[in-house]
Amino acid sequence: MNILKTCLAVSGTIIIELIIIFLFFGCFSPGSYEQTVIYGRLDKIPPGAEKITPRTDTSQPVLINESWASPVPLSDTINSAGLEDSPFILPEGDELYFFYTPDAKIPPEKQLTDGVTGIYYSEKHNDEWSEPVRISLQEKGKLSLDGCQFINGNIMWFCSAREGNFRDIDIYKAELKNGNWSNWENAGKLLNVEYEIGELHLTSDGKELYFHSDRSGGRGGLDIWVTENTDGNWQEPRNLKDINSEESEGWPFISQDKQELWFTRTYKGTPAIFRSIKLNDGTWSEPELILYQFAGEPSLDKYGNIYFVHHYYHDKIMLESDIYIAPLSVKSN
Repeated sequence: MNILKTCLAVSGTIIIELIIIFLFFGCFSPGSYEQTVIYGRLDKIPPGAEKITPRTDTSQPVLINESWASPVPLSDTINSAGLEDSPFILPEGDELYFFYTPDAKIPPEKQLTDGVTGIYYSEKHNDEWSEPVRISLQEKGKLSLDGCQFINGNIMWFCSAREGNFRDIDIYKAELKNGNWSNWENAGKLLNVEYEIGELHLTSDGKELYFHSDRSGGRGGLDIWVTENTDGNWQEPRNLKDINSEESEGWPFISQDKQELWFTRTYKGTPAIFRSIKLNDGTWSEPELILYQFAGEPSLDKYGNIYFVHHYYHDKIMLESDIYIAPLSVKSN
């Protein structure tokens, strides 16, 4: 499966064919954030589109671990009748990045020019999320389709379809400077072409890069790999054989202490969220199922709350998606 099949829009093995046509085409001071607001994020949602709620959802996400409370969608400030996807929460839990596109039926070439599809940012103040702001990661007058964002300090890693790529979709980096994301650049031929990296997550110390890919040497479908940075150079990726199976594993998340690996895998025919614990010998434990039924792309804050995307389907057609949270249970503290 090439990189076009492995990124943003939706989660899990059963959804990968939809991902092909959907997108992968595709800690700083909040007070200094000065990106250009793109008004009308909701204006491109098709007339008559119905906002699905837990009451009308026929396939609600299922939690099977009592360490967390029942998952609920984020507020209507974040979620809409469009597609909110690929959440990334910063450790403090008060800054959220996500991908948005207004209509699941819009092909990538139209997302590229619709003026609203892309990466968005919201801050939480007094338990309320602010109106999301679209982040510009391209020069004025040029087009790009950006998503699958990961933020580590003042550096954002993201995937992008744009002129000058090595592949249809490449991984890029941008720097937060004076309140703006700028200095974006391609992550390079080594990572994009030789290592074939897809969606990724770096450890908190920046020394290990976990990513999913269908590069040769895997066990089947997407596998999770890790490359280590030694003296500024990314080493040959290592396949996580303790995690990977003949199914597809992807969308990795590594906890701040580097002891937990979270990822998406298919369970009972839909995307599901699994967790593995690093053992004393450096290997990973047998993955444990945490959430299933159209639940994927986990991202956790330092308090252990799980943010993830939940997709709504009818007759095998994706209608929309929302960002959910499964709060860490008081009982587990």
